[in-house]
Amino acid sequence: MARARIANVTIGLVACALGAASAAAAAAAPAVGRYDAKLCVSVSAAAFSCGAAEVDWQRDGRVRVRVSDFSYRLQLHSSQLAVVLMHGAMQVDEFVAPFEWAGNTVEFADAARGARYELRLGDRKVTRP
Repeated sequence: MARARIANVTIGLVACALGAASAAAAAAAPAVGRYDAKLCVSVSAAAFSCGAAEVDWQRDGRVRVRVSDFSYRLQLHSSQLAVVLMHGAMQVDEFVAPFEWAGNTVEFADAARGARYELRLGDRKVTRP
């Protein structure tokens, strides 16, 4: 009986921790809307190289990041994101990676290519009626 009680407490603590992690990830996500941003990329140990990006944050965890004529399609889940890189209608790359929030920046990496990414969100654009 004591073992069953300990097992139930352990399961409860694990479920609570997972729920808290999901809630923290969801709470960190910005409001739905359009943002000016910087997309920074680093390969290997090199310093980040950053450029202007336009971001469209959608309700269902989908994010469109546009840099010139390239588009990153992100799908955020509780602890991972799926990335599809498009050039026009052609898919260039795709990968799945864990991500973290650091203030208004979402950080993730493509381990297979040794590339690190930071999407640094600026202010939300005001939409006029």
